[in-house]
This record gives sequence, C-alpha cells and structure tokens, in this order.
Amino acid sequence: MVVSVTLSLYIARQFVFSVLAMIASLTGIVCLFDFIDLLRRVATKPDVSTNVVTEIAALHVPYFGIEILPFGILLGGIVCFWRLTRSSELIVARAAGISAWQFLAGPLACAMLIGTVATGIISPVSSSMYRRAEELDQQYLRTGGGPLSLSSGSLWLRQSDTQYDPHGVAILHARGVQLGKDNVIRIKEISVFRLDHNDKLMLRIESPEGYLGNQNWVLEHAQTVRPYDVLRSVGQFNLPTDLTVGRVQESFSSPETLSIWALPSFIKLLDRSGFSSIRHRIHFQSLLALPMLAGTMALVAAGFSMRPTRRGGVAQMIGSGVAAGFLLFTISKVAEQFGNSGALPPVLAAWAPTVAGLCLAISLLLHLEDG
Repeated sequence: MVVSVTLSLYIARQFVFSVLAMIASLTGIVCLFDFIDLLRRVATKPDVSTNVVTEIAALHVPYFGIEILPFGILLGGIVCFWRLTRSSELIVARAAGISAWQFLAGPLACAMLIGTVATGIISPVSSSMYRRAEELDQQYLRTGGGPLSLSSGSLWLRQSDTQYDPHGVAILHARGVQLGKDNVIRIKEISVFRLDHNDKLMLRIESPEGYLGNQNWVLEHAQTVRPYDVLRSVGQFNLPTDLTVGRVQESFSSPETLSIWALPSFIKLLDRSGFSSIRHRIHFQSLLALPMLAGTMALVAAGFSMRPTRRGGVAQMIGSGVAAGFLLFTISKVAEQFGNSGALPPVLAAWAPTVAGLCLAISLLLHLEDG
C-alpha cells in the first residue's frame, strides 16, 4: 500500500505539472487570437488607444482559462500518461500488481481539486474581470448603448407585492423602456396589476411614464382603479421593488459576469421578477459540474494513453482521445442549446455530458485493466 501511495503521489505530481503547462499554453493561444480580434475591431476606431485593447484582452484571461480547463486536463493528461507509459513506469507498476485504479487516485483527486479551485476561487475573479471587460467593450468598441436601449421594446415584470397580501404579486407591463444617459431606467405606457395569492385583481394602475428610483418604481400622473370601480387620479405613485438598475442590466447581460456565489440569489430574483433565468441556471450548474468534468477528463486521458507503445497505434490512440474530448465538448454545447431553448432542464443540460463522459472513461479503464 505504501508503494502504491508513493507511486500515486509521483504520478499526481507529473500530472499536475503537465496539466498546468497545457492550460497555460492553450490559454495563451486563445488569448492571442482574442487580442488579434480586438485589434481588428479597434482598427476602425482611431480614437481608441491600444492600451484599452490590451486591458480588455488581459481581463479575458481568467475566463478563457476556465473555458480551456477541461481540454487542458485532457491534453495534459494524455501527454503525462503517454510519457509515463513510454518510459515503462506504468507498465512496471502494473506488473508489480498495482492496479490502475490505485495510481490514478492521485491524478483524479488533483484534477477534481483543480476544477474545485476554478469553480470556487477563480470563477468569482473571472466574473468580476469579465464584467469590467464587457463595460470597456461597451464603452469603446460597440456603437450601440446598453441592452435596454438597444431593445427599446416592451417590458414584462413580475415581483412580490405585500401591501394587500403577504404572498401577493405585482405584474408590470411597460410598452417602452430605455436606459437614459443618467443611468436611469425610464418606462412609458405602464400598466400595473396588483394581485393576491389567488391571482385575484386587487388594484390596477395606469401611468403614461415613470422610472426606476431607489427601491421603487416611480409612476408619474398615475391613475388607479379597483374592481367594479372607476379610475382615480393619484398623481405620483411609488411601487416598491427590490430591483436596481444594475440588476436589470445584469438580467440582460451574460451570466459569465456573475460570480457563482451571487448566482443563486440572482436566479431567485429573476424568477420573482418574471425574467428568464434559464441561461443563468445552466451556467450555475455548469460551474458546479466543472470539478466532476475535470476528473472525467483525467480518466478519459488515462483510458486513451496508457496502452503499451509496443503494440503500436500510438498516434491513433492519442488522436482518438483528443477526438473524444472534442466530441464531449460538442455534446455539451448541443445540450446547452437545448437547455437554453427549454427543451431540456438546466440540470440535465449541464450534467448529462459530464456523466456521459464519465461512463465512457470508466468503460475504457475497465477494458484496459480487466480486459
């Protein structure tokens, strides 16, 4: 047992060095192409300096690192295990009676640890930096305004309303919405329906214009009407809300700009407000699945690269491992699109490719170990 632990630690150290080097290399290549693309976009904007492009590209580095991480583990693991097999170290270990499951425990634990660190520590830093990069991109490189000013369409909003019922809701519909230069959301032609917990109408509010203030919707020249009653002018009407300008903007922005620790509460807020939270749920579940996906990639790498080189077909074997990784990536993207369309639950869309890859890896190792 001592020998297997020592060997497992040795293989784990080789695995970590190879994986980190591969992640750094792949991230550098992707960031280089991203920098070139930003230079192409800024070529038509002579008033934007190269320093802005460099800052945006630098802010993208952690995000690309997390995106590349599964492939870095796959390719780094293939290189590590193939090198150990070519030097006959793994062959001697298996001839000495040490099971592949024993000396793979260390690499598997390291891969899952790398995935956990990426999810819990690097991901919040990445989301903060990615949000800043989006702000710079919006300010300097894009010609349009924010997502609200681009849409300039109608807004449906559902939120809690406890004035008449502890479990009541308010449904707000605005036929025009725009984010002004003063960073204030202004809405026009507003209808508000205040309902109790049985969806019974308690009060209806009509207003030609309004805006999002400090913890309330301010409706100008409002008129209210109760069931079986007539319209009454009330002037300015304040409707309490827990939404802010930032939160409304974030609901239209990419989920990658939110930390994993902020996503659960923000998803609940989106559900209460009537916004779609599917993209945010899928992104949250994908981050939770990242440690298992990292471990899966480590096992896939071992399954495709621990075949003795004397049997030949090494290039085909490694190519098959790389192809399996890209196939898993394609399946994950297809499942994500099905999830975004609502055809698959977010949990299934995020976890199904990982579970499928894990089954493939275990099958390969069982065939390699036990025939």
